[in-house]
Amino acid sequence: MPRYAFKIEYHGAPFVGWQRQNDRRSVQGAIEEALAKLEPRAHNIAAAGRTDAGVHAMAQVAHCDLDKDWTPFRLTEALNFHLKPDPIAIMDCARVPDAWHARFSAQERRYLFRMLMRRSPVTHQGGLVWRVNPPLDIEAMQKAADLLLGHHDFTTFRSSICQAKSPMKTLDELRLSTVDTLWGPEVHFHVRARSFLHNQVRSFVGTLERVGAGKWSPDRVADALAARDRAACGPVSPPQGLYLAEVGYPQDPFAAT
Repeated sequence: MPRYAFKIEYHGAPFVGWQRQNDRRSVQGAIEEALAKLEPRAHNIAAAGRTDAGVHAMAQVAHCDLDKDWTPFRLTEALNFHLKPDPIAIMDCARVPDAWHARFSAQERRYLFRMLMRRSPVTHQGGLVWRVNPPLDIEAMQKAADLLLGHHDFTTFRSSICQAKSPMKTLDELRLSTVDTLWGPEVHFHVRARSFLHNQVRSFVGTLERVGAGKWSPDRVADALAARDRAACGPVSPPQGLYLAEVGYPQDPFAAT
């Protein structure tokens, strides 16, 4: 059975998240239904990471095994046709070795979080950003973010329902940038690691927003990390500003397509 990798973009608002659920709409379930229209049987696709309800993806990666030897172009076109009207797009497709795995072959994940600084309600970007009241002290936020880099016990920034075996993770990047947009100034959080705990990125963002608003000092973030206690975390940001932006592999499976 040939194995195919997919690069997938989706708007997370209509879904309960990536993972299939029997009675609720998920991204995985929608793609598996589309696959079943091409090859009528049950399908089980594996992804590089599970996104929560309301979280988006710019470049989620998943793989599946099919019976037929499809050309990547034809498979992409057929899936996109059957995914309508769901806000899911197959951006790329590639044939990969049988041992290749979207999750276990990945070396890193990159997330983007968009925070819009303005007092007025969000219209055109509704569901795509987290609106916060300006101004924010971006310099103080970056100072606090730098304290989280490296290999740590991230229990404080881990959901109580996280199923990871260990809270130990290595955070490679947590960089903030400001972007002027047509709808107002945004703060972008660029976050990179091999893997993440459940709600880790949103816990970072919500905590750093408290620093930017002057409610927390940067040192308090270091104290929260050292506490290894979920109760020491700041508020968790809402999901709509979070995007799975990129998944890195030793060799890009889509490079030759």
